[in-house]
This record gives sequence, C-alpha cells and structure tokens, in this order.
Amino acid sequence: MNLTGQLIIGAENVAATAGTMKALNPATHEWIEPDFALGDAAHVHQAAVLADEAFDSYSHTSLSQRAAFLHSIADNLESVRSELASRAALETGLPQVQLEGEVNRAATQFRQFGEVVRQGRFLQLAIDPAQPERQPRPRMDHRLQKIAIGPVAIFGASNFPIAYSVAGGDTASALAAGATVILKAHNAHPGASEIQARAIRQAVQEHGLHEGVFSMVRGAGNTIGEALVDHPLIKAVTFTGSEHGGMALYRRAQRRPAPIPVFTEMTSVNPTFILPAALAVRNGQIGDGFIERMLVNVGQACLRPALLIAIKGPGLETLRSAMVKRVSEAAARTMLTPGIHASYLDGLKLMERAGARRIAQGGASHADFDGQSALLEVDGVRFLSEPLLAQEVFGPSALLVSVDDEAQLLAVARSLQGQLSAALHLENSDLALARRLLPVLERRTGRIVVNAFAHPQEVNYATVHGGPFPATSDSRFTSVGMSSIERFLRPVAYQGFPDVLLPEALREANPLQLPRLIDGQ
Repeated sequence: MNLTGQLIIGAENVAATAGTMKALNPATHEWIEPDFALGDAAHVHQAAVLADEAFDSYSHTSLSQRAAFLHSIADNLESVRSELASRAALETGLPQVQLEGEVNRAATQFRQFGEVVRQGRFLQLAIDPAQPERQPRPRMDHRLQKIAIGPVAIFGASNFPIAYSVAGGDTASALAAGATVILKAHNAHPGASEIQARAIRQAVQEHGLHEGVFSMVRGAGNTIGEALVDHPLIKAVTFTGSEHGGMALYRRAQRRPAPIPVFTEMTSVNPTFILPAALAVRNGQIGDGFIERMLVNVGQACLRPALLIAIKGPGLETLRSAMVKRVSEAAARTMLTPGIHASYLDGLKLMERAGARRIAQGGASHADFDGQSALLEVDGVRFLSEPLLAQEVFGPSALLVSVDDEAQLLAVARSLQGQLSAALHLENSDLALARRLLPVLERRTGRIVVNAFAHPQEVNYATVHGGPFPATSDSRFTSVGMSSIERFLRPVAYQGFPDVLLPEALREANPLQLPRLIDGQ
C-alpha cells in the first residue's frame, strides 16, 4: 500500500492546509517518508458535517447490517496485517511480531462487537404494557431502547498504535453503538494510522454506507483537538493519555454551550499488595513476575504494575533480590517518542527528590531514546508523607514500598487515588487481611486481580478498564471490553405508540427475537 499522507474525510483524500510532518523512527532518530498532511478547524467542520449527515441512516442500520460491517473491518485489517505491523514498528520501535498481535487483537475486537450487535442486548429493551383498566389512572404503553448518542470524536493513543488507535476498541465500540466517528490520529504513528483508516473506509464503501460514517484528521499542536471538542455536532469524546491532556479536554467540553461527556483513560500505578503468607512462600516468584510485567512495552502500558507494597518480614529480602536481579538484567529499549522518554527521565528525578532510593537499574542506554529500567524503594512512612511518590512515571520503572505492619499497609491503600486495577497476592491464611483490604480497593479501582498481575487483560464481557479519578474522568464506564459500548448510548422511551411506528426491536411480535424485559420480567 502506497501511503498518500493525506487526511481521510469521508470518501475524500484531503491535502495539507496547515503544513506537513514526517514520522520519526525513535530507534534510529531518522525521519520516515512520506510527508503527512496537517489539517485545521475547517477540516474538523467538514468531517463533523459529514458525520452528522451520516448519523441518522447509520444509526438506523439493521443489527445484521451493522454486524456485517464490523466483521468487514476485521477482515480488512487482517488483510494488511504484515504491512501495518511493519510500518507501526518503524514509527514506534516496538517489535513487529508484537504489533502483528495488536492487529489480531484489533480485528478480534471488531468481530466481538459484531456479535454484541447481533445479540442486541446492548439495546436494553424494556416494555411496560398498557393497563387501561388500572385505577385510579390508566397506564399508557411504555417502551424503551438505547440509541447511539451521536457523532463522536476519538483521540488515538500513542502507546498502542493499533489496539488503542485508529482501529482500536473506542472506534469498534462507537461504530457498534451506531455512532459515526471522527478519529484524531496520533502524530507518533501517522503511517500506521493511515493504513488503519483506509481499512475502515474500505468497509464503509463495501457496505454502501454514507461516507460520513468515518473520517480521520490530524493536526499540529492542540488546534485540531480543541476544534473537535468545541464543534457543536460532536456529542461525545474519548481520550487515552496523560492526566494533563485528558483533563484539558474534559474541562473544555464542560465549557461548551451544550456540554458533552468526555471519557478519558489517564493515569494509574496499578498497585500490587503482597500479603504476609504469600510473601513468605512465593517471594521470589512474585518479585520476578512483577518486574516481567512492568517491563512490557518498555513500561509504556496503562496496566503495567508500577507500585508494589509488602510488609516487612519473612520473604521481603528475597522478594527485593528477585526484583533487583530482573531489573539489572533488563536491556534498555527504545521508547515510543522523544517526549515520552524525556518525561520518564524527569519523573525518575522527581521520585528520587521525593525520597525514593534507586536500588537497581537496567542496562545502559545506547541510543537517544532508550528507556533504562529502574527500581526504587521507599518505606511506608515516607510514602505516606509524600504524595508525589504515588504518581505515575510512564516508563520501565517501579517503586517498592516496605511497610511496618498491617495497619500501615491499609493506610497506604487508603492514601491512593483512583486506579485502573489493583492486585493481591495471598494465601489462605491471608484471607482475614484481604477482607479488610478489599473494601478499600473497591472504592479506588475498577478491577481487582488475585494471585496474578494487572497486565495483560482479556477483552470480554466481564472486562472493566476504568476506575475513579484520575484513572478516568467517569468511573461508571469501561474503555475496554464489550460493555464499553455503553459510553455511546442513551435511552429513549416510546409512549403510547402504534405498533407500526415503533422501532422494529420494540414491536409487539418481537420480529428480531431479541431479549426484552416485559413488566419487569
């Protein structure tokens, strides 16, 4: 596939009006051809008008039509797997084989959402039949279904250039809901973004859908993003990235004349608690496994375990030694962008100034943007006195917190802000402490893992990838898994309708044979 470098706005390839950019290979520090177009607010308006024009027809496609469309996107992604992974590897420094796995995951998500659409449970159909004889006042017929919220803007992430980018779960779940999508591509991987966008547009054309179902824009600085959030035709926004960036978009959206929801995934240290009996018998195993998961993606994964809390006692020294050994043996690897690399180094300096002691570091860097792994340690008293130590350092580092007793462990847990996940390692004799810890963690995270680590995560119906602020801006929703479709839905009730005028899913004969709640049953 020859890359055009142009914006994809509906069926049109659009040339630059605000300059161009090239992708950077972070491993070689070399610029990669071709030039990629940068757009402006006029392109956002063009895409938003198309998305709005497409919304009524697309949101009313039949469930079978929409599911087939999602399956076609999956097929198209798989047809360019090797090319897409190869280009993404050039733009990110990540291994091609890993990125081919991301393509598989992206395709799988589209197929999973296709099945969600076919099953129709996401519509949450409910019927309260008329009761004309009810006294003192008759009840009219009431019927409810969920519909798509409207055109949505999705911000592609930097750290997973496929699975959380143009063809990621946000796009899949929004299209499954019946929303039209404008995707803001991340400038760190423009070539990979174009390949994905063309795969989606091809499916739009194959199924004869309105061209405004999907567009992809790109811009310099904040102009494009701000224009997307401000545009009155956009009805929701998703964002994966830093707390600073996510909250800037969130606050901007609330200042609109008609505020809209912004679903952000921002920051998490994914704390791991090792309870005393588990520490005594599985110390080295846990320490080694923790660091193994921390190092995935050069520490640039939202679910990497970055904070480990253990009570001083039998097994702590062996745990520490295993972690030191694994970190010391880790080779430095290329980080995704110069900006992420610089922020990582700054974050380590801030942690050390706050009182953390570096007890191990990995192999030396040999290139400009190599991330050298690091293990830091602090005691419970210091951790509780310095909030900075609980903040995320995005990269291949972890903090070991050694606490004095159960009371201090619980105090550390209570001091944490919202997290995407938390993990417990325990044995049967730890159950009493675990029961005390669980309510604390339930208030602070959307997922709790026992005797495993937060990463990796399955993508399924019970998946939760969300949590209280600052992990996300709305803890009621997940950004991964089948229920992530709920972000893009809102309820509509139909009262007193003649059967012929009702949406097909709510008609008396249930022609689609979908599950429905009738009079609460």
